[in-house]
Amino acid sequence: MKIDLHTHSTASDGLYTPAELVQKAREAGLGLIALTDHDTTNGLEEALAAGQDNQLEVIPGIEVNTEVSEAEVHVLGYFLDYQQPAFQHTLQTLRDLRVTRAQRMVAKLQSLGINITWERVRELAAGAVGRPHVAAALVEGGYAENVADAFNRYLGRNGPGYVPRYKLAPTDAIRLINSVHGVAVLAHPAGIPDLERLLPSLCESDLAGIEVYYGEYEPKTVKYLKNLADCYALIPTGGSDFHGPGIHTTLLGARQVPEESVARLRALAAQRRQKPAPSFELPPYQA
Repeated sequence: MKIDLHTHSTASDGLYTPAELVQKAREAGLGLIALTDHDTTNGLEEALAAGQDNQLEVIPGIEVNTEVSEAEVHVLGYFLDYQQPAFQHTLQTLRDLRVTRAQRMVAKLQSLGINITWERVRELAAGAVGRPHVAAALVEGGYAENVADAFNRYLGRNGPGYVPRYKLAPTDAIRLINSVHGVAVLAHPAGIPDLERLLPSLCESDLAGIEVYYGEYEPKTVKYLKNLADCYALIPTGGSDFHGPGIHTTLLGARQVPEESVARLRALAAQRRQKPAPSFELPPYQA
């Protein structure tokens, strides 16, 4: 069975609606996908319904953006009891902070004489707003050739329009996912600085898996990450990180993911549902 455990829709920064994404997955011959939008589960109801109509299983998932040592670290969550009110309140708070950050970026760029508006950025974001939508406005305004160029010129960490994000740690993301009986997996880990130094603390916080079969990772990288997964008894997962045409080079479903990985994720999620989920509170916001 063809599987893709890392996909995005218009509920965050993807180009296809959840239903369109499911249809594209079915056309690509997939039998199972996980919808893992950034900091939101708002696309899951539509995706699950479309999955039933298309005889394709959709795993309720999410991708939580975090930061450590001045580097971004993303954590995926699978098999979530996502309708829990406390969980949804936390996600709304994270999205509100993303909006505030994007507004501040627009204001900084405007102060430099760059003529983009917050209203247009919001229009470009069908779902949760973020830096990619500010980048899209820059491209539309002729200030950058493409989204990557906009990040390089303006929105990267050293760019004139950069605004620091809310400092959510990877361990916080793991605890958030665990609070709804989910299974936490470290996303696209090869680019994380000091990965091997970071992993022990994440495992102590109940990290369950790590993306091994990801995007365009070459065999050497896959082997290295698989060895780490085995060393720490983590579930090796993977996927395309599909957002739509022209955003990532890997096509939907083009990365082979073992069925055993899904079976292990499913079994662990079922095991966790036999116990009360731990509580979670966001750490204080520091501007």
